Parts: sequence; C-alpha cells; structure tokens
Amino acid sequence: MIAPWVSSQLELLLAQNGHAWLLQGPPGLGQYTLAFQLARAWLCESHGPAGSCGHCGSCHAVDVRTHADLCVLMPETYMLDAGWPLSEKAQAEIDDKKRKPSREIRIEGMRHAIEFSQRTSSRGRGKVVLIFPAEDMNAVTANALLKTLEEPPGDVKFVLASESAHRLLPTIRSRCLGHTMHWPERQASLEWLALQGLSNADAQSFLMASGGRPQDAIAFAVAGREAGHWANFPAAMLRGDSAYVRDWSAPELLDSLQKLCHDAMALKVGAQPRFFAAQMLSGTTKAQFSALSAWNAQLASARKTMDHPFNAGLMQEALVERARSALNSPA
Repeated sequence: MIAPWVSSQLELLLAQNGHAWLLQGPPGLGQYTLAFQLARAWLCESHGPAGSCGHCGSCHAVDVRTHADLCVLMPETYMLDAGWPLSEKAQAEIDDKKRKPSREIRIEGMRHAIEFSQRTSSRGRGKVVLIFPAEDMNAVTANALLKTLEEPPGDVKFVLASESAHRLLPTIRSRCLGHTMHWPERQASLEWLALQGLSNADAQSFLMASGGRPQDAIAFAVAGREAGHWANFPAAMLRGDSAYVRDWSAPELLDSLQKLCHDAMALKVGAQPRFFAAQMLSGTTKAQFSALSAWNAQLASARKTMDHPFNAGLMQEALVERARSALNSPA
C-alpha cells in the first residue's frame, strides 16, 4: 500500500512536464517508492492523474522486473535486495566469487543506461531510467550521464532519487527539475504504520526512533526491534552493556549511538530530545557537554569506516565502551 503522502506527491508530479526529475530529501521519506511509482505511471498503458492502473501488461512487467522500457540503476547491493536482475556478466562474477556486489553505481551500468536511452521504445510508451540512490554514482559514472541528461534522445525520461542530494554534482542537479520530499504529519504516519501491522506502542516508539520518518520506522520493525528495547537503550549504554546490542549490525549501532548522543546534547542545552522520551535520558544529564561533543565527532569518524572488515564483536564492544565513558563523564 502506497503511503498517502507519497500518493499526493505522485499526483503532483504527474501533472507536470519534464524529462528529468530529482527527488530529494533525507532517508525514510519514500524517494525510491515515489520514483518507482512515477516510472510505473509513465509506462502504464492507461494511467490516470493519480498514477498507474496496476492491471495492464506494462504495470505487470514493471512489477515482475521485466519491462523492456525501464532501466534501473542502483548499487548492486540495492539491486539484489530489491529483486532487480543484474546483468549476466555481473551476476556471473558475483556467483563465481570473483568480486562482491558493488556498493556504488558502476560505470558499466551507466553505459548500458545510455545505450538503452538510444533504443526505440518496445511498448510505445517511451522509456524510463530510474537511478537510486543517485548520490551513489561515482564521479566517472555521473560525468557519463551529463550529456544524455541534458539532451535526452527520443522519448526517454529520467527520475533520480536521492537521500543526500548535496553529494551530487551541481551539473547533475542543474539538469533536473527538483522535488523536495514532503515530510508526513505525525498522525498520518501513525495511521499508516497501523495499517502495516504495527501496534500503537511500536508505531509511537519506532516513529520517534526514526526521527519522524515512517519508512525508517518500518525498518525498525522488520529488524525485529521492540518498543521497550529501544526505550531502554540509553540505560544499557550508560552501564556499558554490549550484550544488549549483540545482534545489532555496526551501521545499526552507530546510527543508534548518534541519535543517543544528539538527544543527550540537546538536553544539555535545554532543547527537546528527538529520538528518545526525555525520561529515558535522565541518566545522561550529568555528562559533560565537551565529552558528548568529542564523542559525537568520534561517531562521525567511525561511520566513515563502518563497512571495513573489522572484527564485528571487538568493534561493537569498543563503541559501547566509548558510549559508557562519554555518558558517565564527570561534571
């Protein structure tokens, strides 16, 4: 089910003309969903002002990832997670363990997209190139796109979806019509989360944990988190309990620690916390602001290397111990 705030934006974009759109905003607001639905509607044989029909042959082909007039460019890790097929060569290299799936959009994929854009449409509804996350194009890949994006051949349309648009080349941004993702209202988010099967307690807790981003709240639920477990996370870090987060990945733990650090610093300057209820942070109020600030810088540095093949257990223990030290720094 498409979230209502995504549906309203889809209708808004379909009412406008343009060969290239850049959907931008922070993670968790539905950029990929909106880009996918926009591409689906452009290719639909009988779409209306609200989007695709969902019943025609074109819609079915998009849904089963076989539409000849849709080219999707993502890092291979994203492609595999979302069920999009890789090229035969790339799949063979990964299957033969010659390399791991790429975490960036490779130049080979962009060359294929440019060649794709020059073909004749198979179904007569034009062609669409969907790129997500657009910021994962490296410099070579992005530069290869520029000419085609400025002067697209024939009836091809581009939709770029980004969660960090500031990382895109200015020349890429200037060639697209920009759309900033709408931030959903809290009540609408809670109602939608309830429709996804979350209890009221989980919806409230996970929506706060995600900073008001409903799709990130769903990710919390999919990861098996519980409302009480999130609420007690600050206390666990205060006592340096690494066992509390033993099943968390490094990115999950780093993200959670950055949220905890943010809220602890907010309380120190009299602001409202964003990710945790204030009462759950009571034990952090004695920490020195300077210690929290230094911890925040260390977490930002650690995020740059979190995908390196470090020993996961040792890294986890080090992160938790650093959190305990910062949160218990003497006044």
